[in-house]
Amino acid sequence: MCSALSRLVIERPGYSMPVFATPAPKAPSATGGTPWLLTPGDRPGRPGPPVRRGIPGAVLFDRDGTLIHDVPYNGDPARVRLMPHARAAVDAVREWGVPVGVVTNQSGVARGLLTPGAVEAVRRRVEELLGPFDIWAVCPHGPADGCGCRKPAPGLIHAACAALGTAPHRAVVLGDIGADLAAARAAGAQGVLVPNEVTRPEEIADAARTAPDLLTAVRGLPTRAGGAP
Repeated sequence: MCSALSRLVIERPGYSMPVFATPAPKAPSATGGTPWLLTPGDRPGRPGPPVRRGIPGAVLFDRDGTLIHDVPYNGDPARVRLMPHARAAVDAVREWGVPVGVVTNQSGVARGLLTPGAVEAVRRRVEELLGPFDIWAVCPHGPADGCGCRKPAPGLIHAACAALGTAPHRAVVLGDIGADLAAARAAGAQGVLVPNEVTRPEEIADAARTAPDLLTAVRGLPTRAGGAP
């Protein structure tokens, strides 16, 4: 992958793809821990997307509650269900030639409720339903681990953008809770809130941009030069 950051390949049972621990730019309080970056094994050395005025450099989706229904600490692919319009939204971004990625907290790993293989099994099922993503940035840490990647910290977004060869300020982050948008703001990216039944009213009130569903959120993004929404 195109990145100025050094990368360490880590062998993890259950992964069929390279898993990279990439040192993301540290948040002020970050004391340890790096995200897992899962990259397509058949597309090494992907160049960064071309800079096109008014068009995002990458669109990064939260996983649980945004792309798929949130089943707490789920490691069972059979329980994966898409959120409304998820496939159409992701396909629309791909049609623009813009890289798509997933940025997700998976603290179940740190809590001993998920194995790396379970995280990979769910990822495989998501890609069976939605097609391949250009990058998965996964935080396996718990709230007390002091990492710089667990949202609302910006590390997942920094690492995903570095791997994709795009600047964070050119990325868009779509998520369902305030932590997703806080991470986007901290990274310098644009955030769009797509609320669901667990989104708190104050998170909706605090969001600069909201959309009723994922496809509407994507359709509101600029897709041509000068085409700011």
